[in-house]
Amino acid sequence: MPKSLLGLLLFLCSSIGFAQNTISVKGKVIDKNSKIPLESVTVYLTSKIDSTVVDYTITNKMGYFDLKLKKSNKPLVLKISYVSYSDFKEDVTNLNSDKDLGVIEMEESIKSLDEVIIKSEIPPIRIKKDTLEFNASSFKVGADANVEALLKQLPGVEITPEGKITVNGKEVNNILVNGKPFFGKDGKIATQNLPAEIIDKVQVVDTKSKSEQLSGEGGSSEDKTINLTIQEDKNKGLFGKVMVGQGSDKRYESSLLVNYFKGEQKISVLASSNNINSVGFSMNEIFDNMGGGRNSSMYYNDEGGFGINGMQFGNGSGITKSNMVGINYQDKFLKKVDNSTSYYFSNAENENINRTNRINLLPTGTTFTNSNSSSRSSSDGHNFNTDFEIKIDSTATIYINPTFSKGKSTSRFSRNQRTTNENFDELNSSSSDDYSENDNTNFKTEGSFSKQFKKKLRGMSINFDTEINKQDQFTNTNSATLFADATPDDIRQQNRFEKNKENKFRLEVRYGEPLTDSLRLSVTSEISYNKIDQRTTTFDFDSGSNTYSDYNDLQSNSILSRELSYFPSTGIILGKDKTNGRINFGPQFVSYKTESNYTGTLTNVNKNYIFPKIKGYISHQIGKSKSIYANYNYEVTVPRASQILPIEDLSNPLNTTLGNENLDPTKRHNMYLGFNNYDYASRSGYYIYSGFTASKDAVVSSTVFDDNFKSTTTYENVDHTISSYFGGNWNKSFKKEKRKLSLSAGLSFNYNVNQGLTNAVLFESKELQINPRVNLTWSIDELITIAPSYKYSFSKTNFDNYVIDKADNFTHNAKIEITSYFPKKLVIGNDFGYTYNSNIAGGFKKDFYLWNTSIGYNFFKDQLLAKVKVYDLLNQNQNTRRSITPTAIIDSENTVLQRYVMFSLTYKLEKFGGKKKKNNEMYFED
Repeated sequence: MPKSLLGLLLFLCSSIGFAQNTISVKGKVIDKNSKIPLESVTVYLTSKIDSTVVDYTITNKMGYFDLKLKKSNKPLVLKISYVSYSDFKEDVTNLNSDKDLGVIEMEESIKSLDEVIIKSEIPPIRIKKDTLEFNASSFKVGADANVEALLKQLPGVEITPEGKITVNGKEVNNILVNGKPFFGKDGKIATQNLPAEIIDKVQVVDTKSKSEQLSGEGGSSEDKTINLTIQEDKNKGLFGKVMVGQGSDKRYESSLLVNYFKGEQKISVLASSNNINSVGFSMNEIFDNMGGGRNSSMYYNDEGGFGINGMQFGNGSGITKSNMVGINYQDKFLKKVDNSTSYYFSNAENENINRTNRINLLPTGTTFTNSNSSSRSSSDGHNFNTDFEIKIDSTATIYINPTFSKGKSTSRFSRNQRTTNENFDELNSSSSDDYSENDNTNFKTEGSFSKQFKKKLRGMSINFDTEINKQDQFTNTNSATLFADATPDDIRQQNRFEKNKENKFRLEVRYGEPLTDSLRLSVTSEISYNKIDQRTTTFDFDSGSNTYSDYNDLQSNSILSRELSYFPSTGIILGKDKTNGRINFGPQFVSYKTESNYTGTLTNVNKNYIFPKIKGYISHQIGKSKSIYANYNYEVTVPRASQILPIEDLSNPLNTTLGNENLDPTKRHNMYLGFNNYDYASRSGYYIYSGFTASKDAVVSSTVFDDNFKSTTTYENVDHTISSYFGGNWNKSFKKEKRKLSLSAGLSFNYNVNQGLTNAVLFESKELQINPRVNLTWSIDELITIAPSYKYSFSKTNFDNYVIDKADNFTHNAKIEITSYFPKKLVIGNDFGYTYNSNIAGGFKKDFYLWNTSIGYNFFKDQLLAKVKVYDLLNQNQNTRRSITPTAIIDSENTVLQRYVMFSLTYKLEKFGGKKKKNNEMYFED
């Protein structure tokens, strides 16, 4: 009998045996006085010996609960907990058969201010009015696990391979530590670096803007915020990790994170240096900073690019060497001022080699463009962020958040390119060698003032945003573009200087007046101003003086645009226990002025518009487990200055761009609808979402090609474009004793309609994307975790009035992650993945395997961890992809990291001054 079949039979037999060994503990919970059933009451069993949680559930809307667990002769305690009610406890012994506890009455209780809640008494999960709260100690994770590993254990929480966190289907866009940002609001540094063992509670609430927080309004977004609270005894002390690693092929990695917490004051320092395409802050218990496999998130990109808190490292392709150091400081002053400040310095160097085959789709046929390029870049960046929240009194609060960033970069880019017709006759060829320098400066300030008046629900807020962007770019170009016929060749040797400045300002004043207990009249005035100043100066090389001094007026120009918008609106705010909503509508007055200077010709375009504008949302809670959310926006946007001004952009020898002053504004409808249902009693749930963006008079490129495939592009309005999506996800988890099984499946559809013009012929493309996926995670606490997953992506594009009728492509992505914690002190990890890409052009490999493996050993009282890791064990990693656009089918290949071995050593620092036990009593140590 094959081993795989034997293993399957043994698994089924063990599952049947376990089912036969399962008993039920059930009952009904009601209010003692009103006799009304209580929904979402936490019911859990703990060991009488050490208070560890054996299993838990919550009551349904009729107050019933049903715990399924293994037969046991061990002494247990049944505990029932509900917010504002006295806890219920009952000793349970000899659980060898089903047990019906009947009706359990709970009595409301008002706790005294000095009541001490023992940690072991806290239930695994609590559902409050607007907060979902998990007790971290009730969910087991491996030694040295980070917060991300803890989040994966929580029911209803999912983390995609790309690093996106969702709770019951709703995306988490804000992660706080003790209510404050930790190196940025996206929170990735917190989830990737803070150890799970210091977390007390994981709280999930609706994401609110600062204005909504201060005014007490409901959140207008469906997104969620996670707040991580630190254990009281861990909130005073020093902790962190230091890791260094040296590998083959001159690969290296190092990272440091040190935290000093003392009540409200928190100081964190981090630093990293590596050349393995990583930010370097993942203290992952298995692979540290190694990308691919389980570390494929927004921080890791095998193609060479990654980002954090708005900072981008690398160009999105190739191999990147990065260095970073940062500090974060939090404190509270004078009992009224909360402050959080952070600073980063970053450095990155990137190298890449690219090969691209492109099929250009034209109404009269197709052409083929093949290119090879190489790039090398270096960048330095500074990023400073601070915020202050000042509570003037119980009714008024001021918030201000200034940020500053400055970056300098240099790059060298070389490319050879050749375009042929369907008979493979050459139409043109080109070669270029560019060197550029960039200097970017950005300063932003966000502020708000909120005031609540004596009359309930009456209040006002003032919100403002300012932003100043400045970019200076220098480019030295040496290029030769050769044409097959009599068209003159284009030989360039020139310097180009570009200076761009952009100033933005927005002020919003909102006033709310109560109409009823749940309805408020909203009167809002919003004014915004945007000024853009662009100047391009080009000098050709003068061979006589051997300098770049020959002014090129055809490739020099200046553009100045100013847009002033005023949006007075009236609306209604709805705020009930289960329903929140808001709608604002009114006219938007836009004054748009732009001017240009090109070849000595001054052009002025002044236009005034009045547009209708509507924005609104509504969310409704259906019971404790279901909710529905919808939003709708209608707005009109004006074209960019470069799209309407008569300036010829000749910077690309193969494409000349010219504006069209007759463009109309674009009208755009946006709508989203989402429904989710998660039942914590059965630990299963699903969510469904749908949305679309429909645009009328959308601005698109209109390109005309000559016989040499040299193009001229302008802009036109098209009748309509549509971008829509629909999808759903289901997940369920099973937990018995130390074993846990989690299942997740999802299916998404995207349907897009685009219009464009090529050689003055209007075409239309209709794209359908289908993406099913399935994930499974099976684990035994502190022993093993196995997590296979599979994703299929299908894309089909149909064309109307085009040279081809359709184009399609599909990919398979399969992966399995295995982590073993046996024998003790030894941690072994394996990530094995397979990727297949259909229809990719000849000369590109369609599939590859990626296998990463790691073995680690804890010693010196678990303060030291030694690891040996191998990236791409089979040496097959590659970066080839196919993308289909309305005008081209593109196959490309870039440099990727390939096999290397890394030896690393991690030192864990923990020195807390907190709770200690003495004679079975709890006391605090200074």
